Amino acid sequence: MIWKKKQFWGGIIAIALLAFCLKDVKLSEIEALVGRIDYLFFGLSVVCTFLFVFFRGLRWRLIVSQQKKISVLRSVTLFSAGQILNIAMPVLTGQVGRMFLFAKKEGLKKSFVFSTMVLEVLFDAISLVIFLLLTSLAFAFPEEYRSLSIILSAVTVALLVLLYLTLHFQSDLEEFGRKHFRQHRPGVYIGLKKFIRSFTKGIKLLRSSQHMLGSLLYSLLSWLFHLFVVYFLFKSFGFELPVASAAAVMIINTLAVMIPITPGNAGTFEVVVSTSLAAFAVGRSDAVLFALALHLLDLLPIYLMGSVFLHIEKVSLKEIKVRHEDERILDHLSEDGVLLEKEETV
Repeated sequence: MIWKKKQFWGGIIAIALLAFCLKDVKLSEIEALVGRIDYLFFGLSVVCTFLFVFFRGLRWRLIVSQQKKISVLRSVTLFSAGQILNIAMPVLTGQVGRMFLFAKKEGLKKSFVFSTMVLEVLFDAISLVIFLLLTSLAFAFPEEYRSLSIILSAVTVALLVLLYLTLHFQSDLEEFGRKHFRQHRPGVYIGLKKFIRSFTKGIKLLRSSQHMLGSLLYSLLSWLFHLFVVYFLFKSFGFELPVASAAAVMIINTLAVMIPITPGNAGTFEVVVSTSLAAFAVGRSDAVLFALALHLLDLLPIYLMGSVFLHIEKVSLKEIKVRHEDERILDHLSEDGVLLEKEETV
């Protein structure tokens, strides 16, 4: 039944949120905006979107270089194809499809691919913390977001500390779970054990300081270019806002849509970005149109470069979605945190 599918309800939520955002936007306001757009800054924003995806592809290439050397072009287009799966598939099932795509097309073990995905999340978290701290030092957040910025900073730093403690006290945490959850809540115990062991296996990939520093550098560069995407789009729309405000919008939006609820974060993205711009005295219609433009720019390089890979490799996006759209990452992990290697075709 179609109404039992996650994507169906995700699509309904997306339509409702987009309708809420656009309900007060008039056609005359859109025409006025098109007439005043600075296309030089808009073009710079487009270039930066491609550089954002390019450096994220290079980061993944560096991480997997411990197992296999992949060309720059192939790594970037393959990474983009994986991002298309994240956009097209509901919640976190896109990560499952992405994992099987990477493993199949590059002959890598799926457990290794999963570890690289863990590292991507870790490096993104570290990069966003750095940008958040620098932004808070250089820029006084609007009153509406001052408390939110403090909460986001505290939560992100706390998560990083928690991850470090997980690594340092792995055996103690597993023993705690065994004593308190194994008998009464075995599902919680097994899920916790799987996560801890999978995460620690991922971190062990960073035995080389060269890989660690290089991956962090690529992460910072990618987010720096995403910052420029937002800033140049500000300039294109005629918003007189500083670079620090672009960083604030980028960070708030990234954290708010980290777990996709709707396909491609449609609707949720627009609500978060337009709401964050309201704190900077941007009119509602301009804020909503800006959010739509930013969302389209974020998707442009992913679809263009990812589609090149999918076409050349003759990969069926529909087949991957049907095969993996109801699967969760933890379903593929053993209790020891090892990804179960079963034969799949893509």
